[in-house]
Amino acid sequence: MKARAQISMLALAAGMVMMVAGAAGVAAAEEVKLSEQEFERAKQLYFERCAGCHGVLRKGATGKSLEPKNTTRLGTKKLARIISEGTDGGMNPFNDIFSQEDIVLLAKYIQLPPPKPPEMSLAMMKKATKIFVKPEDYPKKPLHGRNWKNFFLVIERDVGKVAVVDGDKHEIVAHLNTGYAVHVLKSAEKHHVKQSEHPGRFWYTMGRDGKLTKIDLWQTPDKMVVAETKIGYDARDVAVSGDGKYVVGGAYWPPHFVIVDAVTMEPVRVVSTRGVNVDGDYVEESRVAAVYTTPLEPSFLISAKELGQMWQVDYTDLTNLKIVQMQTSKFLHDGFFDPTGRYFQIAANASNQMVVVDTKDWKREAIIDVGKKPHPGPGANWVDPKCGPVGGTVYLGEGKITAWGNDPKGHPDQAWKVCFNVTLDGPGVFIRTHPNSPYVIADQTKAADEEVRQSIYALEKKTRKLIGPIVVTEEPGYAAVHIEFNADGSEFWVSVWNRKDPKKPNGEIVVYDSRTLKEKKRIKGFYTPTGKFNVSNRVNHVT
Repeated sequence: MKARAQISMLALAAGMVMMVAGAAGVAAAEEVKLSEQEFERAKQLYFERCAGCHGVLRKGATGKSLEPKNTTRLGTKKLARIISEGTDGGMNPFNDIFSQEDIVLLAKYIQLPPPKPPEMSLAMMKKATKIFVKPEDYPKKPLHGRNWKNFFLVIERDVGKVAVVDGDKHEIVAHLNTGYAVHVLKSAEKHHVKQSEHPGRFWYTMGRDGKLTKIDLWQTPDKMVVAETKIGYDARDVAVSGDGKYVVGGAYWPPHFVIVDAVTMEPVRVVSTRGVNVDGDYVEESRVAAVYTTPLEPSFLISAKELGQMWQVDYTDLTNLKIVQMQTSKFLHDGFFDPTGRYFQIAANASNQMVVVDTKDWKREAIIDVGKKPHPGPGANWVDPKCGPVGGTVYLGEGKITAWGNDPKGHPDQAWKVCFNVTLDGPGVFIRTHPNSPYVIADQTKAADEEVRQSIYALEKKTRKLIGPIVVTEEPGYAAVHIEFNADGSEFWVSVWNRKDPKKPNGEIVVYDSRTLKEKKRIKGFYTPTGKFNVSNRVNHVT
């Protein structure tokens, strides 16, 4: 597959060096031996499924360190069992994705010294920029006659595609070629966008292969992908500036963020995030996880994951870049704004904390001690009858929903304090709600038990009562993941993710009535669907 071929560039300049390092590590790793072909296979598997949590250099973050000094003590047999069966700490079992042969291969690979990937220069990024439709040829109005404001953009994770779905008609409009394993899609938000273009028209995707793709929802399906560039070999997030001029992409490797011209897609500024962390230690692999545009200020938020720092970057002068570095907690991963757009709430998941930064005053606001490895995804805000406005998260490491007060002006006594906890059957990845729904919906995708992974729960806002489990699928090898509401909040959609065979269009999205929790429809024909992004909700900052 083309996207997977591009990923192999991760070690393009270090291929032979890695084989030498692997061979040199054989004696030290209790006679672990891999042929060149096996090494390359294992390296690819590790990048696709393991590097996100454990790091390219295997020093750990959300997941534990997998450096040889730690893995060789366990040995191949025990490591293979952990990979196969998963852990109670939130690591999925991989025996339903990998063959036993690949599991053993990975167990051996992580006992060898980790190969160091090459760097990527600004010149290399510019060379990778491609224009498919010139800006001057963009249409002046939508060409397809559909309600694009209720479109859903659905990540088809393992095939390097994004599906565009008509939310009114419940039908797939297009499958667009994007980066491999797209992590996030973003558009300019209505309440801070200042450009003349319609907010929500242009979307930008970030693939795990570092490919940044621009999508125009006014085009016919065959021309919706209008441009692309590449900002790294491994990346996660993207955001659009409030004035619509720039896009920022955050990379895992090389560890940096890149500011790109939003119209031409040409990279214009690269900033490394290597540095000294909150403990005073130098970190080479300081990856950029979440990146966001601040609604009330002309700035980007950059999360330096391993540094434990939030960076607020003024984008009004790229020559004299102003960056405020806030000391927070490790390891920053994913977050969301409060309803006012002032406070950003982000999980420092390996520290078991939620971090809050004040983007109006450019400072750390609070740190909230919560549960084991919080992961709110795009998050959820709602009004609790006792605590007032709250934000909430689920966890990678335990089955629980936690809500905390997030209204320091109206409810100062509750602000940045845990309001309540509710127990789920297993750990999850995403939590979502909508002002027009009486429920907050949580998945349990990280549960070790397959039946739990296939179900979701609804939390009633007024009573804090849990309703469920709601069984989304019972097909072996499938999991229920990610929730997104439609524009008016009358429906929520859940992805049925086929973990085993990504090459067949056998994933689906289940549509539920957001008030009755009854299933309405199943939209079929997806390839490994995961995250979904509704145009109106994202543009209007509905969480």
